[in-house]
Amino acid sequence: MTQQLSRRTLLRGLGAAMALPWLEAMGPVRSWAASEVAKKGVRTAPTRMAFLYVPNGVNIENWTPAADGRDYKLTECLEPLAAFKNDFSVLTGLTADKARSNGDGGGDHARALSAFLTGAQPRKTDGTDIRSGISVDQVAASRIGQETRLPSLEIGIEPGQMAGNCDSGYSCVYSSTMSWRSATTPVPKEVNPKLVFERLFKTDPAGEREQIRRRRASVLDTVLEDAKDLQRKLGGHDLRKLDEYFTAVRDVEVRIERAANLPEIQAPDYPQLVGIESEREEKTRLMCDLMTLAFQTDVTRVCTFVLANEGSNFPHKQVGVNEGHHELSHHGNDEAKKAKIRKIDRFYTSQLAYLLGRLKSVREGDGTLLDNCMLAYGSGNSDGNRHSHNNLPIILAGRGGGTLSPGRHIRYADETPLNNLWMSLLDRIDVSVPFFGDATGTLPHLEG
Repeated sequence: MTQQLSRRTLLRGLGAAMALPWLEAMGPVRSWAASEVAKKGVRTAPTRMAFLYVPNGVNIENWTPAADGRDYKLTECLEPLAAFKNDFSVLTGLTADKARSNGDGGGDHARALSAFLTGAQPRKTDGTDIRSGISVDQVAASRIGQETRLPSLEIGIEPGQMAGNCDSGYSCVYSSTMSWRSATTPVPKEVNPKLVFERLFKTDPAGEREQIRRRRASVLDTVLEDAKDLQRKLGGHDLRKLDEYFTAVRDVEVRIERAANLPEIQAPDYPQLVGIESEREEKTRLMCDLMTLAFQTDVTRVCTFVLANEGSNFPHKQVGVNEGHHELSHHGNDEAKKAKIRKIDRFYTSQLAYLLGRLKSVREGDGTLLDNCMLAYGSGNSDGNRHSHNNLPIILAGRGGGTLSPGRHIRYADETPLNNLWMSLLDRIDVSVPFFGDATGTLPHLEG
């Protein structure tokens, strides 16, 4: 006999607190929503927000579709996303003005990442006197974060420094940090998948984390008794959904353990990176899986993911590119270098495709987890060769709980503030702010 469960039911064990996905026994999925009424119709589940950043701009002529509307053709850089063409829109014409020098001289890479979600001009300093602005993810977290165990989640692939000069007199914190809690408080990202996993699922009363580590126990093993008790309360559909969820968690655990046993290497410019270079894609996909689990279990509804630090010079040997990314981005119109940049651009859109596939595979009510997400993917640089910050490469994926109509190429007038997009996303989670950065309002046409 199925019994009614609270949406906030946790499975507990030694040092573990494991959230659950939505189950039929928890009642209608609409009860998860922070607000019942969306811009159109009834919101049936909470809307999640994610912001993914790629560095150094793109090969812009191979990125931007020629046609507008729904009949546009995917460009070479966007082809890896073909299976999800109806789940995202390409937005062109948006500008990050505060990534420009505006009288501050060089440092476009540092400004590009720092200003991407803040819309604020970072203070040029290589010391501790840093200043940017609160980022849109933290605006959202400050309003809806009380609904979840974690107000927000910040993840990345490459480690970053919190001090020192990384770009023409700018502190390294600007080049590696996308999320800012306040103008002077950057939010560091976590780059170790194992620590992200533990943050999502494990607690540490009386030092039990180390005890679990010594036992090399799975989080599923620690909550086994609680899980058995739960299963006795569920119907057939929920049992299958729970089994799928447990299988996904176990798969992530196994892959994290395998990655942790890889040998350390010394990579150019990134001596702190762990793992052989060919595993970079696996680490990225692990982080995508962890984001999916965080959203699926409603541990958080806000996430930022820095796929590589701005100015990253990491070589992408997994796609046959031995030269550093930043070095190649200054291609000087050399066709051979531009061809290699296209390979890197495709690598990153392939990772986005993987994430969209994972989110779309999770059923939630009458739709999917992806349907209840708003994912913004892009860069604060457009053409890395020229360090331009207008006509940014931006993708907006998901349906935002029915408030977005994806599947199109939407072309906005040049110099339209990127912050208009962020205002539009905040509006769709019922977070109203009088202004944000240099925004002039919200973006039209996102809902169809």
